[in-house]
Amino acid sequence: MHTMREVRKKIAALQEMNTSYWKEIRSLVSEMNLENNLQVISYFTYSLSIAHEPKQENFCLGSFHIHNLGTKPLTNPYICIKVSAASPFEFSGKYTYKDSKQTIRMANAWERINDPSEKEEFWLKPTPDHPLEPSETLSFSNFQVKWQPKSSYTGSILGFVYGEEIKEGVNSLNHISINGKVEEGDNDD
Repeated sequence: MHTMREVRKKIAALQEMNTSYWKEIRSLVSEMNLENNLQVISYFTYSLSIAHEPKQENFCLGSFHIHNLGTKPLTNPYICIKVSAASPFEFSGKYTYKDSKQTIRMANAWERINDPSEKEEFWLKPTPDHPLEPSETLSFSNFQVKWQPKSSYTGSILGFVYGEEIKEGVNSLNHISINGKVEEGDNDD
């Protein structure tokens, strides 16, 4: 059996060892360069309304969110939303064009920075320009994707985030994948 003195000695030794470990952990953490940590994630949220009948309008209402989980801001963020080429989808959203003659600016609007005739890729930047600070979220809200299927269809909507610090881009955590089967027997085409 151990005496009370021996137990106290062991407890004191364990406390000293824990204190030593905590000091080492704090030292290692303080040596880490946390100022250069950029961690950006993006993701879609959306809802669907699908009729499952030929020539009935279907739509997807969605938002694309960018969240800065790091300790460094993302300078000049911009996004690309890509609609698959073979799909019947028509994309629209709350965005303007640089050379638009519209005098009233929409609140929370984004600016489309690629050719307006492009129907598959939508390159957008927030207006006004400002960095995405740590712990901030930036959202391209309430975009719509509509389609009227004449036959079975499939398509996807992909999202990417770019900025001065991530020129090669980062994929979103998820994408929107939509497919449907339309019975082609009794169509009145």
